[in-house]
Amino acid sequence: MISNIMCHQSTPWGKAPTTQRPGLALVYAVFASIAVFTFYFLAEGEFSAVLTLSAVCECMAFCLLGVHVLSTGSVHGISAKSLQLEAIALACRLSSTTWLEGYLPNDVTGDYLYQIIDAVALVMVLWLLHHVLIVKRKTYDADDDCLSVTPFAVGSLVLAFFLHADLDDNPLFDTLWMCGLFVGAVAVVPQLWLMTRNRTNVPAMMGHFVAVMAISRLLSGAYMWHAHEEITSEPWMKVKGKDFNHAGYAILAGHAVHLMLLADFAYYYVKNVATRGLSSPLELSEKSFCV
Repeated sequence: MISNIMCHQSTPWGKAPTTQRPGLALVYAVFASIAVFTFYFLAEGEFSAVLTLSAVCECMAFCLLGVHVLSTGSVHGISAKSLQLEAIALACRLSSTTWLEGYLPNDVTGDYLYQIIDAVALVMVLWLLHHVLIVKRKTYDADDDCLSVTPFAVGSLVLAFFLHADLDDNPLFDTLWMCGLFVGAVAVVPQLWLMTRNRTNVPAMMGHFVAVMAISRLLSGAYMWHAHEEITSEPWMKVKGKDFNHAGYAILAGHAVHLMLLADFAYYYVKNVATRGLSSPLELSEKSFCV
């Protein structure tokens, strides 16, 4: 349906891509409706549904990239390395939430909707990877998207092995869930790296993608801030005579890292939207942000 209302002509990166506006508005409208219906009608306003809303925003971010591909006929500005990390993060999370209940929202959305949204997001990521690496490879910025993802994935797995919680009561899947959280926190780094290499006229959808992912992280971070004391783990040490809950603080740290990585980007994104509109390419100076 999206492709039927989008213009498939490529747009010069130096001009505002007006053909993206219908698709951009459609994606925001659809997912805003889903979010409202989920929170007020399905979850009946329960706070745990914030975690599901975080997944909704994450899925929306990947749909924005899909609109970019369909509307421009190009994958310019999309980091395949970032998508690979996002796929790993989603797969790790789903490996736990599809059959274990330790990390699910407590409301009715945790029974099926939360997992379905993550599964749809994973399918979108794989579809995007297929287009970036195969279908539209000629428009892929392969030379600039050169940041290796192996250290991020391996480092996240090692940290997860030592810092995982025990809500699943299964060390393997507790580790995989925590690995997914850590990988998701740093998955934005290759995308930011690519933006710094192509710092002039970053496609508008790239800015929206990163911004919506930040909103997703803010929502899940808000939920974890309230729930981190209930996320138990095998204690390593005692602080003031009490077991130190390292897993809860590790989860908060993962969210904080993601938001710190986006601090500079957020300034330029908000400034660009406020002064030039939603559909304008994001122009970055040489000192905009560093990765």
